This record gives sequence, C-alpha cells and structure tokens, in this order.
Amino acid sequence: MINLKIEGMTCGGCQAKVQKALETVERVNEVQINLAAGDARIEGNADQAQLVAAVEAVGYSATAQA
Repeated sequence: MINLKIEGMTCGGCQAKVQKALETVERVNEVQINLAAGDARIEGNADQAQLVAAVEAVGYSATAQA
C-alpha cells in the first residue's frame, strides 16, 4: 500500500478529480481518499513518482508518506 498526503483538496469534486487521476496510473488496484485528512491510500504496485505526477497534473500537490 502507498500513502500520499494530498494538498489542496477542499471539496468532493476535488476528491473525485484526484481519485480519477490516481486510478489512471498503471498497476493501481484501488484508491481510497480521505478528504478530511487530506490523504490517499493506493493498493497496487504503482510507481510513487507516477502517482505524485498524476496528482500534480490535475492541480494538487502530493507527497509520499511512510
């Protein structure tokens, strides 16, 4: 599982946009986003750099968490 801290999400629309972006990354099996906590949990073997890039491509910032 990969955990990302997402900055900039303020509403359900933001959450949906980030979720859709993460789901397009290769080798992602499932995405769970917690809007209140500002984080995402990704199941699968996706590359962290690609996940961060996908989030940034839709206008938000992301950092990997341990």
